[in-house]
Amino acid sequence: MAAPKKAVVGPLVGAVVQGTNSTRFLVFNSKTAELLSHHQVELTQEYPKEGWVEQDPKEILQSVYECIERTCEKLEELNFDRAKIKAVGVSNQRETTIIWDKFTGEPLYNAVVWLDLRTQGTVDNLSKKIPGNNNFVKSKTGLPLSTYFSAVKLRWMLDNVREVQKAVEEGRALFGTIDSWLIWSLTGGVNGGVHCTDVTNASRTMLFNIHSLEWDKELCDFFEVPMGILPNVCSSSEIYGIIKGGALEGVPISGCLGDQCAALVGQMCFQVGQAKNTYGTGCFLLCNTGRKCVFSDHGLLTTVAYKLGRDKPVYYALEGSVAIAGAVIRWLRDNLGIIETSQDIETLAKEVGSSYGCYFVPAFSGVYAPYWEPSARGIICGLTQFTNKCHIAFAALEAICFQTREILDAMNRDCGIPFRELQVDGRMTNDKLLMQLQADILHIPVLKPSMPETTALGAAMAAGTAEGVGVWSLEPKDLSAVRMERFEPQIQATESETRYSTWKKAVIKSMGWVTTQSPESGDLTMFSSLPLGFFIVSSMIMLIGARYISSISL
Repeated sequence: MAAPKKAVVGPLVGAVVQGTNSTRFLVFNSKTAELLSHHQVELTQEYPKEGWVEQDPKEILQSVYECIERTCEKLEELNFDRAKIKAVGVSNQRETTIIWDKFTGEPLYNAVVWLDLRTQGTVDNLSKKIPGNNNFVKSKTGLPLSTYFSAVKLRWMLDNVREVQKAVEEGRALFGTIDSWLIWSLTGGVNGGVHCTDVTNASRTMLFNIHSLEWDKELCDFFEVPMGILPNVCSSSEIYGIIKGGALEGVPISGCLGDQCAALVGQMCFQVGQAKNTYGTGCFLLCNTGRKCVFSDHGLLTTVAYKLGRDKPVYYALEGSVAIAGAVIRWLRDNLGIIETSQDIETLAKEVGSSYGCYFVPAFSGVYAPYWEPSARGIICGLTQFTNKCHIAFAALEAICFQTREILDAMNRDCGIPFRELQVDGRMTNDKLLMQLQADILHIPVLKPSMPETTALGAAMAAGTAEGVGVWSLEPKDLSAVRMERFEPQIQATESETRYSTWKKAVIKSMGWVTTQSPESGDLTMFSSLPLGFFIVSSMIMLIGARYISSISL
């Protein structure tokens, strides 16, 4: 019996989406943007010390290989021909930092994840080098001097990891964010792998000048980073190299975007003033500012949005970054055990429909925009005897929405034009209660596309439109009509403002819980910023307790 005929579709484009919690590979029809097949692998995170977050680069790479193989198998099962995959794009968690040996291909240390806090001491020491010129880094990079970005993670490795120091001395070390590690490995690794990155990822390192679009020698000197270990910087849409080995042998990698920029492209926010918010491990709101760098006076970042071709113009964005969004749901699942799966959070929160005065500030890694306050730590306040796990679940969802509100308010002030609606994406947008809460707290409509995989779509679009590939158009009119689910505010503006102002009180209470950590030990000095009265009362309690114990022993 003859084999069934392969399904006839347009050229296909694949997208690697390498996130903090998982890796996915997705395949799209380039003519309709229809998602045809995908596979996902969850990743391990390691916490060697308080505030440290690491991942195994080899596990990340293996997860990419597995996702590609399984997705291609599923394509065949659905009667699609994998040979129709003409290009692959890469999107990735940004800022996460890897150093590896270019001769052996072995990582020299675990990947230091973007929300890792170990470098606060490094940041403090660097800040002392520029006491009279605190705008030195931001004016070139659009970024504040913070633990968030790659340069300080790289500096920490250079200071503390002997294997890294030795490899740099011997000319064996290569540095990169996750995209660089994946592209180098997929295109051959030690056998001719391409060491590159794109402008969006480079702009998150604090070593890249967003005006000249080049690695900046003055910045590299400031951070004492040898420029020879840095990858070549390319546009977000060009052929970087050819995949060697596996199911996609010979397919070009021709798109590369940091995950949030990929989502901006996938949401087709190509006009000045268009914005999107992605709900993932963190929460990231980007607004396209066109070909002009707009610097924020309200705690936002200036970043490269995309450059879709070597000879195409660069576009910039204002960005508000929230460290903990979906990560708080994972924390409720893994650390507290009040839910079995992440999807259970909506069911639990619906049981009460309100937090009843309970507010949750998930400042596990300090707070990012608009405060940039590393001393903050997570708090749950407003607890009463009535509070139960359902209220905490509801407060966790509200916290994600309140953080977005703070970013949107800052962006409104910087841009001067209030947003009338918000486009959203990310896997958390499947939670309808979360989306309704977001509309209520923002008091503007929230628009969710019917296909929420916009990060993958953006990476695929960049890959498919690259010169030499040319199987995709970035014109929205060339895509199938994208259906939007619309969430309208259902509460009065006064109630929204009251809840929001109470949240902001809770945020202030979360600050000042820790001092900076020692770069040598990684330990955190707790309670140093608490008021003197705290220590007086504590001493009195201990003294009374000691006298009581003495009286019992007599």
